[in-house]
Amino acid sequence: MTSKIRAILKSYGYKIFTRPYEMNIVGIRNINTIANRFDDEIHVFYKVNTLKWDYYVFKATTDPGTFWLENPMQPQGTAILAQGQYINAYQIGLHRGLYEALVQCAPVTIIRDYDRDAYLDFFNDDKATGVFGINIHRALIHGSAKYVDNFSAGCQVFENGDDFAKFMLLCGHHSMLYGNKFTYTLIDFRALQRTTRRKLIAGGMLALGASVATWAWFNE
Repeated sequence: MTSKIRAILKSYGYKIFTRPYEMNIVGIRNINTIANRFDDEIHVFYKVNTLKWDYYVFKATTDPGTFWLENPMQPQGTAILAQGQYINAYQIGLHRGLYEALVQCAPVTIIRDYDRDAYLDFFNDDKATGVFGINIHRALIHGSAKYVDNFSAGCQVFENGDDFAKFMLLCGHHSMLYGNKFTYTLIDFRALQRTTRRKLIAGGMLALGASVATWAWFNE
């Protein structure tokens, strides 16, 4: 898995951190477009020594839940984080003043789902960049949440509270070594699928099945 995700990051020109215990935090948004499920993943990996990497995969959502899709905080619609690498955009802080999480401290890019329905809309090309409070946090304190619901209004949210506690321990170790700044990278396989569709419409038949094939290869 380490070699696969590193290959994907390199293909986009994204940075890979290689100092001991310096965290690479990568969200994987899968090709499913059904809202309100914890069907994405957050991958965390770091180098232990010259030969060994430690690697963790946590179930999560990179999408807002249906509550906020239907009841957006902003009139333009609910925020959905766009694919990208956000260098030093996060730090350990308090999520909504309640508990420690990774909170946004530098600009990220979002698209807005403006339909006010329970379906994820990724076809709005009107992007915005800024500080929107797109944090990385948990759903429940302990155990797993069944549905996303109001746990995410665009944040990246861990399904399981104990997984999140483990993640924050790793973040604490990272911060002691390298300071309180973290990079988050989101790989959006849905975006790849949409790009493939555009190429097909434009006559690029070599793109046929590329997104599905890449997704299958990644999950072998």
